[in-house]
Amino acid sequence: MRGPRLMGLSAVVSFASIWIWIVVMPMAFMDPEYASWRAKLTMLDRCDIGEAIVLGDSRAAAGILPNRLPFRATNLAIGGGEAIEAMAALTRVLHCQDLPRLAIISIDPGHFTRPDLFWYRSVRYGFVSVHDIAALREASRKTGDGSVYDGHRTSGLPTALRDLEYRIQFPPLYFSSLLHGGLVVRETGNATILAGTLASRGQYYFGSNAGSDTVAFDGHMDSFQALPILDHYFDTVLSALDRHGIEALFVAMPVNDATGQQVRPAVREQFRAYLSDYERRYPHFHVAGDLMPSWPNRLFGDTFSHLNPEGAERFSAALAQRLQDAPPRTQNEAQNGWLSDTGAAASAKVVPISKRGS
Repeated sequence: MRGPRLMGLSAVVSFASIWIWIVVMPMAFMDPEYASWRAKLTMLDRCDIGEAIVLGDSRAAAGILPNRLPFRATNLAIGGGEAIEAMAALTRVLHCQDLPRLAIISIDPGHFTRPDLFWYRSVRYGFVSVHDIAALREASRKTGDGSVYDGHRTSGLPTALRDLEYRIQFPPLYFSSLLHGGLVVRETGNATILAGTLASRGQYYFGSNAGSDTVAFDGHMDSFQALPILDHYFDTVLSALDRHGIEALFVAMPVNDATGQQVRPAVREQFRAYLSDYERRYPHFHVAGDLMPSWPNRLFGDTFSHLNPEGAERFSAALAQRLQDAPPRTQNEAQNGWLSDTGAAASAKVVPISKRGS
């Protein structure tokens, strides 16, 4: 009997040791993107925000360079980010003493219409809190849309037990990262990524290829219809910004020409109508320019229409040039050349001003 008992005890100790390692040392084994998310959480914890924040998905995370903007800014956009994650970040921002004066929002149409990586990244990486998940559960009940909250159940467990697993960081949820990253293999690389993302104030790349002609998801959409739960959270974000007097500017990231040529006119029209309705409802919310601009294929680094370094520099320079003055206040002004070109204006140098961050 002694042998089986020792084996059982050894298994328990080993499992407990792995569990402690997962909780205490995530930078040692987690996926490289985790380090970039950790940088954003670090800046939020420090209330190191600046005058502007970027909320959105991976295209914004890659394509908007805060250090190129004419004031101190922080890019809080994340891979797979939807309005739920935007609200999670904004909730933390609003607890800071000094609030930003501008929120740049950039969420592509697909991230309004389907669930993405909420459980696998947003929860698993610790970007959303226990309170955020509880709020999602209640909002899902009220809207009758459980597409995000009910979207991932490990081993078919009830949602309450699944939530508990994530809350206590149950080891099986991280076995894949442990297998691919080892116990300490990724620590040095992740530390480098963390430092780099802090230096870039939250911006990080997804692809750096010298071009892509692959049609992204936008080009395959038949129509645009926001999911009730994602619409609810988008409304919640805009309402919170409006209450605090923070200007909200929706800036669409470009897609490659290959995708732009395939986007159905109905999708553009429905997306524009959706956002225009919110412009009428919230005085502080404005939409800047073409909602689905297309840029040359050579400016994209992967198959998902993420801007490569050259594309990000051009886009951020164009955005900075427009932000030197005041954001557009009406739909007509917004459509007057905002971020619609990749020529001289898009690569123009930004005149430094005294409040520019670094």
